[in-house]
Amino acid sequence: MNFDAYARTGVDLVNSRLDDLDDLRALFPDDNAWMRDEVSERDLATFRRAQKRLRDVFEYGTSGRDAQAVAELNAMLEAYPVQPRISGHDSSDWHMHVTSRGASVSAEYLAGAVWGLSVWLCEYGSARFGVCADDRCGNVYLDTSSNCCRRFCSERCATRSHVAAHRARKRAAVGEQVTPATRPAAPTDSLTPVS
Repeated sequence: MNFDAYARTGVDLVNSRLDDLDDLRALFPDDNAWMRDEVSERDLATFRRAQKRLRDVFEYGTSGRDAQAVAELNAMLEAYPVQPRISGHDSSDWHMHVTSRGASVSAEYLAGAVWGLSVWLCEYGSARFGVCADDRCGNVYLDTSSNCCRRFCSERCATRSHVAAHRARKRAAVGEQVTPATRPAAPTDSLTPVS
């Protein structure tokens, strides 16, 4: 089983819009087209609740609250249990699924996402769960950097945030140069009229 791929499905869920069933359908890649076809309004409500709980896990990890992250993942593992089974069409295609046959879309997807994030936490620690430092974003990510220093969900957010900080520093520097104490005196006329 590819636990990193399962963990990334958790990230995808947290970062998705879930306003309606079409938003939920957009969550599923082409290799899970059956999920797109079978998802229902009932699944949508389940995904929304799970999305909030998984966001909490990332918030806990980012703020160093390991015990809360573990407690929430353990509760979700109970709610979305893993029931592994072998699946495939022939001997060259055998692979593992995380739920029993006939499980709902939400049960299958969430069992994999929660399992993947749980394995990730055990392997790398909850400090590797990140929330983007760009105030305009809020997306979550898994920190795969070598020294656990990632702060942004993407290069785009990092660049946007760095450019905004640079511009703010420039505005502040210009503001400091033109203060009343440093403002040049008004020019005076050196020629005085003769009366």
